Amino acid sequence: MKNQKLTMRTICLSGFLLCAGLMSAAIYFQYVQHLEPCPLCIVQRWFVIAVGLVLLAGALHNPRAWGRRMYGLLTTLFASLGAAVATRQVWIQSLPPDRQPGCGFDLDTMLQSFPLIKTATLVWAGTSDCATVTWRFLGLSMAGWVLVFFAGFIVLGFGLMVTKRNFYSL
Repeated sequence: MKNQKLTMRTICLSGFLLCAGLMSAAIYFQYVQHLEPCPLCIVQRWFVIAVGLVLLAGALHNPRAWGRRMYGLLTTLFASLGAAVATRQVWIQSLPPDRQPGCGFDLDTMLQSFPLIKTATLVWAGTSDCATVTWRFLGLSMAGWVLVFFAGFIVLGFGLMVTKRNFYSL
């Protein structure tokens, strides 16, 4: 068997497909399981989409060293921001019921009613919806699993920034 290598294109395409799978799962939970996303969940979706688009661009472009570092940096940046939001939600979910945030507006209402800075502040504060855990798998909530995936994307982004063109021998 010939020595094969994982290329930038293969790794980025795999990461994009993982993001597409995460978004497919989010749509499934929202529209089939009728689990409405909270404002923090929606922001996490935006970051999953951003990571996915960067990785898709990387797969299509298949750049040399400088471009690979830029795609890695953008992947790391968006995944880190998404991880911060997911971490915030996991923390809110861990609070005792008497310390959890109260009810709030949905994201669309906040965007229509408040300036962007106020909306960002309200989203970051979370709502009672953000504290509610309606689904768990292996002990982690959805926000916990999204945090795990963002951590993986951060590692992937760093890997893109520091490795050579061909990554691993198969």
